[in-house]
Amino acid sequence: MTTPAYDTVIRNGILGSDSGLAEGDIAIRDGRIAALGLGLASGLNEIDAQGRIVLPGGVDTHCHIEQMSGAGVMNADTFETATRSALWGGTTTTVSFAAQHPGQRIGTVLEAYRKLAKTGAMTDHAFHMIVADTSGENMSDLAHAIDGGNRSIKIFTTYDKVRLADAEILTTMRVAKEHGALVCVHAENDAMIREATARLIAEGRTAPRDHADSHPRLAELEAIERMCRLSELTGQRLMIFHVSTREGVEIIRAARARGVPVHAETCTHYLFQTRDILDRPDGAKFLCSPPQRDQVDQDALWTALGHDELELVTSDHAPYRMDETGKFLHGRDAPFNKIANGQPGLELRLPLLFDAMVSRGRLGLARFVEVTATAPARIFGLETKGAIAVGKDADLVLWNPEREHVLPEALHDNVGYNPFAGQRLKGHADIVLRRGETVIADGVLHAQPGSGRWLSMRQAG
Repeated sequence: MTTPAYDTVIRNGILGSDSGLAEGDIAIRDGRIAALGLGLASGLNEIDAQGRIVLPGGVDTHCHIEQMSGAGVMNADTFETATRSALWGGTTTTVSFAAQHPGQRIGTVLEAYRKLAKTGAMTDHAFHMIVADTSGENMSDLAHAIDGGNRSIKIFTTYDKVRLADAEILTTMRVAKEHGALVCVHAENDAMIREATARLIAEGRTAPRDHADSHPRLAELEAIERMCRLSELTGQRLMIFHVSTREGVEIIRAARARGVPVHAETCTHYLFQTRDILDRPDGAKFLCSPPQRDQVDQDALWTALGHDELELVTSDHAPYRMDETGKFLHGRDAPFNKIANGQPGLELRLPLLFDAMVSRGRLGLARFVEVTATAPARIFGLETKGAIAVGKDADLVLWNPEREHVLPEALHDNVGYNPFAGQRLKGHADIVLRRGETVIADGVLHAQPGSGRWLSMRQAG
């Protein structure tokens, strides 16, 4: 009896990439893509992809998992529940945060998060190291962690417990530059937010809808400009997280024209929500920072995606339940500045974008693959992820482009609500493979907690 040449062969599908569509089959051996073409030899397992589009598994490089926020509120999701939800939405790789708080050692924090992920994560995963304390041995810890393959750092310019002063940011950038890491930044001006918040509270404007005015657009613009100038000074690669404004895109465009090594992303909630969503009776569900902006900003973000000025779309998954453990830790009548910020998004990112970009034709399939898989893998140095190519991990999603479905009230995470519940989408992730193993099929999850692997980041650009 002839031994099959491959572990798995996916046949009769249309393969999608950042350059478009092509007919072909995919052969998988030892978790990697071993061959592409037509008429490939047999596999021990054969998957018929007739009528489906085969795309790379999603790479979500901005999600908060099993993390204590700077305001002292614990995420609703564990690594098990968050990554379970990610797989259901077609995302096979996540990059979440190892969140240092003042007084903690970076190395100790990173090891604690790695242990949590090792027992719970179902996606392959890496970490951004949040730097909130540069004192003592922390910069030595940071250098050691970077050299060990943790090549992404997150800094904040606002929030009491995590924000860094400019001098500390420069110190962090110098270490990152020397050791080959990317610095990501939440860029908002802290003083502007404090002043606006105090004024609103004094005026009795405390509802969720007032949150949008507590984070003035100028707070984002000033901080993006300042961070670009610090990048220009140091030559350090920079990623601006969650760009929400038209002018923010313009600042990034101008910085790149000067040769500043700056990347930028936006998030699904800025592409599909505007600030008027905060006017709803359940507006607390949708609070996030920066807040949603106006239609002119949303249009500008879509245009920037089409021009590669925004290079990727992430979920900024920040899960808090609508109860006393999460959004209402300070009571159901708490003012907006006491309501936990964030929305669930890991499971929703790809379905929402597939419907908009592929089914409805806004920017197209090639750009969908680029901003959800290929670009994040490239920018963050996840060299085995993000593309259908020989030698890459066999992280694959078989999309049914004709299947319509209505988003449910709750998802597969531990949040208990869905900010896009009731929306009808066209295009569905029917089958998901992670390193050649079928983890979602026929409406059943087959992955086990802890089956995801930690990923070393390479120096990339």
